[in-house]
Amino acid sequence: MKTKNENKSVYQAVIDIIKREGIVGLYSGLNSSLLGVAVTNGNPIWVVQTSQAVHTMNTPSDECSSPAPKKPGMLDTAAQILRTGGFAGLWRGIGPALVLVINPVLQYTVFEQLKNTLVRRRRARAVPGGTVLTDLDFFILGALSKLVATGITYPYIVVKSRLQGGHAGAQRYRSTLHGLQTIVKEEGIDGLYKGVGSKLTQSVLTAAILFAGQRRIFEITKRAISPVVTK
Repeated sequence: MKTKNENKSVYQAVIDIIKREGIVGLYSGLNSSLLGVAVTNGNPIWVVQTSQAVHTMNTPSDECSSPAPKKPGMLDTAAQILRTGGFAGLWRGIGPALVLVINPVLQYTVFEQLKNTLVRRRRARAVPGGTVLTDLDFFILGALSKLVATGITYPYIVVKSRLQGGHAGAQRYRSTLHGLQTIVKEEGIDGLYKGVGSKLTQSVLTAAILFAGQRRIFEITKRAISPVVTK
């Protein structure tokens, strides 16, 4: 048995919301979403965590020393940040972090454009079954879309990491844009992409597996519920 809204398109759903609640209805839940973005990208926990990681990497290792120097805990690190930067220090890096919200937007936009282009080309060639995308197609498209998104936004990741990690030079950054300009001036364009290799390896592979996995789960779920829906 089919439900009333089963075949409703996105356009129809949008029109129904506007009729019932007006334009404001389209932004229902926006406050909580923005809060989630702020918590995810600018929460003090991330600043403390990054500071801890930087402290660990900058601590010289001496195998002969005994006992080993004690690593600062979260509370110790937070207290140190408050002493040196005040309460605002716990929120350093929130500017570029919020800019990085555009990363998934770019990723999904590029993915949809690449997918539509691929489908059109296969239709033009009149290849049997050519409009059906395979798991490998989704894997490659997911990887390419993440590659583009991360390549565009990576400089902001560098600025964010330096601010959150308490990088000495980052104390001079008056804004995110000024930070980017300072890095280019002092380190060249290469400075904006330090560590990009490992980041791309991790994020691109993750995105490729995610898109391929989502597609496979969708197909399995659709086949599983198809007999129930058609009854």
